[in-house]
Amino acid sequence: MEFPEGKYAWLVKIGEKGQFVIPKEARDMFDLQPGSSILVLGDARRGLAILPRDMQSKFVSRIFADMEVEDNHE
Repeated sequence: MEFPEGKYAWLVKIGEKGQFVIPKEARDMFDLQPGSSILVLGDARRGLAILPRDMQSKFVSRIFADMEVEDNHE
């Protein structure tokens, strides 16, 4: 399967304790080291997103901004 430039997908298995291993290529790409913090976001319709620390504040800000827009439309 081909992906657009800069887009990647990896298949991982969930273990008995609900854990999975982030593939080495992804760990290298995002400089994830033992002890690194990641943020896991969930949306019942859209699924999960996993963000490394350097991307967290940007995306959380966007999420909260989108939530304000939704609240104003209610």
